[in-house]
Amino acid sequence: MQEKERLIVILGPTAVGKTDLSIELAKELDTEIISGDSMLFYKGFDIGSAKPTVAERQGIAHHLVDNLEPWENFNVTDFVREAQAVITDLNRQGRIPIIAGGTGLYIKALLEGYEFNETADHSGFRQEMTALAEEKGRDYVHGLLAKADPQAAAGIHANNLRRVIRALEVAHFGGEQISKTKASQENDAESLCYDACVIGLNRERQGLYARINQRVELMFAAGLEEEVRKLLAGGVTRDMQAMQGIGYKETAAWLNGEMSREEAVDLIQKSTRHFAKRQLTWYRKMPYIHWYMADEMSETELLHGVMMRVQNHFIQEK
Repeated sequence: MQEKERLIVILGPTAVGKTDLSIELAKELDTEIISGDSMLFYKGFDIGSAKPTVAERQGIAHHLVDNLEPWENFNVTDFVREAQAVITDLNRQGRIPIIAGGTGLYIKALLEGYEFNETADHSGFRQEMTALAEEKGRDYVHGLLAKADPQAAAGIHANNLRRVIRALEVAHFGGEQISKTKASQENDAESLCYDACVIGLNRERQGLYARINQRVELMFAAGLEEEVRKLLAGGVTRDMQAMQGIGYKETAAWLNGEMSREEAVDLIQKSTRHFAKRQLTWYRKMPYIHWYMADEMSETELLHGVMMRVQNHFIQEK
């Protein structure tokens, strides 16, 4: 039986502290980081995505960061393909790569070996949804998607009707549904595609929400408004996938006069809190995660605890 490639994963809700831990761990292990956060892929989307600056990366190589232009689309299949290549390369060098990020579907698909099947043609359904949008408005059709697939609806703007209808098609007909490539339907550590040590970070809810609220305020202080103005002036349009990210769509709406600055800040904070909640829902489907409460120990204690877990994992498997 072929030996599985080794991998460390650090996941958890947004603003929990994954970036700092992953960089410190990478320094200790002399390895590199693969971003598992879909917003970090896009060039120019820095402040609103909480992308670590070059200085903050402390010389640690980060893969799948700034690898896409704003007008490019990127999905879970693309992520799995790109991440697999980096994981293989680093394993050949004798290094254990670290995936850091919170896009639960992407990481779950990579670890558990999902395949995505293209949807068959359902042109009648698409015509029906298009007619509904003309009759009752795009928000109405987006509402149908929110009921059928809240995760998908959260990531697609109501104005992007083509993508809303596509996601509804997937939800209704099961095309591009996730299906395991393996016969086993288990999702324990033994059945994963990688020899993976999966670390989960969490915090007490109110503490996490306070960090989220503060982070949003710091983003505006750091120049989120200027960043979005520059993107829009540079030809990025509001219907592009990258501009659908939390923080960007609300700021763009404010700059377009659709809400006040205070309303935009409040909406970003609220949307980010809801996103964190949805992330934790995804992680509950991943029983192989070893959880740490980051607010119950110092950063040094957390790093030490995770280092011990990683070392024990890869020593015991030999």
